[in-house]
Amino acid sequence: MATILINGGRIIDPSQGLDQVGDLWISRGRILPMGGGFDDAEVVIDARGMIVCPGLIDIHVHLREPGNEEDETIATGAAAALAGGVTSVACMPNTIPAIDTQAAAEFILLQAQRARQANVFPVGAVSKGRQGAELAELGQLVAGGAVAFTDDGAPVASADLMRRALQYSRMFDRVIMQHCQVPELTVGGVMNEGIESMRLGLGGMPAAAEDIMVARDIRLAEITGGRIHIQHISTARSVELVREGKRRGVRVTAEACPHHFSLTDENLRTFDSNFKMNPPLRTWSDVEAVIGGLKDNTIEFIATDHAPHAREKKMREIDQAPFGIVGLETLVPITAKALIESGHLTWPEAIAKMSCNPAVLLGLVDKGTLRGGADADVTIIDPETRWTIDPAEFRSKSKNTPFGGWEVNARAHTVIVGGEVRYTRGGIVQHAGASVPA
Repeated sequence: MATILINGGRIIDPSQGLDQVGDLWISRGRILPMGGGFDDAEVVIDARGMIVCPGLIDIHVHLREPGNEEDETIATGAAAALAGGVTSVACMPNTIPAIDTQAAAEFILLQAQRARQANVFPVGAVSKGRQGAELAELGQLVAGGAVAFTDDGAPVASADLMRRALQYSRMFDRVIMQHCQVPELTVGGVMNEGIESMRLGLGGMPAAAEDIMVARDIRLAEITGGRIHIQHISTARSVELVREGKRRGVRVTAEACPHHFSLTDENLRTFDSNFKMNPPLRTWSDVEAVIGGLKDNTIEFIATDHAPHAREKKMREIDQAPFGIVGLETLVPITAKALIESGHLTWPEAIAKMSCNPAVLLGLVDKGTLRGGADADVTIIDPETRWTIDPAEFRSKSKNTPFGGWEVNARAHTVIVGGEVRYTRGGIVQHAGASVPA
């Protein structure tokens, strides 16, 4: 395995409080301590003017395999992750069959190893078949490599089942991730319930459907001592509920998706199904609340909810098209545009929500950091490059994005996984015999 020198980049490692210009050395798949290194490097990467940070970790990704390989596979989704600067993804269990057994979790790991792209970690189902009736074999799922549990794509509607899941998960120190939504309140819904849904004549999904479930699950986490993670938070009241829970010492965390802090329900005026997602795009006041939660660290994670669908599925009428958008390859530029360029977050703050914080949540002790001895998963970001998002260039098998045609800054340039350069846009990687840039 090559010895790599990443030369002259802005090294940002929130896990160590680092933000400095310098060199980073990698050897035998591990990060070398700062200040250490070798006389010669087999690969030299000129990172001057770029950000060098721990490999980004996306805790909420749908890879569709097994069952819907026409939308995405583990290989294509992991390749899309690399193109977006993401070195590790946690994949959701709403596959066919669901990831609800040890064998199903092991299958995900095996396919990821074969693909040799980004790291893929399975998230096990809370209930058998994701049917919400009977608890899955959580211990066996952990033995198979599951890093968390969720029935994502569907909420755990039963309070009793959620209570038991929170209790049992404590035995394995795994977090329960919840798609917070009261199902009865969203039947037939297409978009956020409000003025825009009335104007467009589309079925609404009220904010209260999310708020009620968030409140319930925070209370259940409080009485059980379990860890609850609110997925794709989207309403102002839900953000405040998480904030209140944290003040009481509840073990609650939350994630926000780029589309929920950059778009609103007004975008549905085009009837473009690429703006149809679940939870739906909300109002500007909700967007402002989500951004406020990111700023004060009520929301500690940025995740994509990458949800690929084949073109023919998304081309159906908006009330018939499936929910969801791809997000891995637009994570960095949309975060930069909506949060960093606008002054809401700094690069170190944003990177923390996409690297060290996710690693802690999932128990990935050697990821999300550039400390000496850690896994050599590194993302190099060009923060100034100007480009146009073109879905035709995506590595993902699906192209369902609402951001096509957007003019943006910042994108992943080179990505290292386990000490190997697995993605680069070219021009900065030099091999043995090249001189180190001055």
